[in-house]
Amino acid sequence: MRETELREIWKKEEQIAHIKGWDFSHIDGKYDEEKDLPWDYKNIVSQYLKDDMELLDYDTGGGEFLLSLNHPFEKTSATEGFQPNVELCREKLLPLGIDFRECCNPADIPYDSETFDVIINRHGAFNARELYRLLKKNGIFVTQQVGGDNDKDLVEMVLPGTKGLFSHLRLKEQIKVFEEAGFQIVRAEEAYRPIKFYDIGAFVWFARIIEWEFLDFSVDRCFQRLLKMQEILEEKGEIEGTIHRYLIVVRK
Repeated sequence: MRETELREIWKKEEQIAHIKGWDFSHIDGKYDEEKDLPWDYKNIVSQYLKDDMELLDYDTGGGEFLLSLNHPFEKTSATEGFQPNVELCREKLLPLGIDFRECCNPADIPYDSETFDVIINRHGAFNARELYRLLKKNGIFVTQQVGGDNDKDLVEMVLPGTKGLFSHLRLKEQIKVFEEAGFQIVRAEEAYRPIKFYDIGAFVWFARIIEWEFLDFSVDRCFQRLLKMQEILEEKGEIEGTIHRYLIVVRK
């Protein structure tokens, strides 16, 4: 395929890169990640969550994961701060009776102290002391987080020399944060696993969505390096990088 055709295809992916909620279905079948983590976040949450408990999902995205838990709506609360998702949650969650509130400051969550039995957060910001305030005695916080080494090798492929902004996001450092806030560590694990792309257009879309990792990425700026990735893809059938995740469960 000629370079001009590739550029046109990739530019199109760049232009349409946007999501509602946290929906990556646009690149389904064109990439794989998080299929071999050594834990199952949903199962872990379910281990602690009972029907009579008050649940908060902080940074719920579009509420997709929260709704998959099938927790009683009258016992469910959620927050979100990203404006397109805020509107989506208002349309989707409020009519169900879920107590949804807009919030973009993890250090100032608009609920009373000791309101919740369980708070969950997947891939969102959090403040350990604020979580401690919100939880009842013996309350549980469960989080799966993106670590500071996430996608570093992919970033290097297109933006060599980029310095990571999230180097503090590693399990050892985060355990200290929770201990200093007064929590008991129940479970803590960390994992590095492959992420694979089978289409460079899908990678372009992904890089534009994850803009906080791929700073200053664009098809025009990175075109020659994208062509090199295309060569690797045609030779090996895939482009492989590395995701970094950690899981923490703590008790008040």
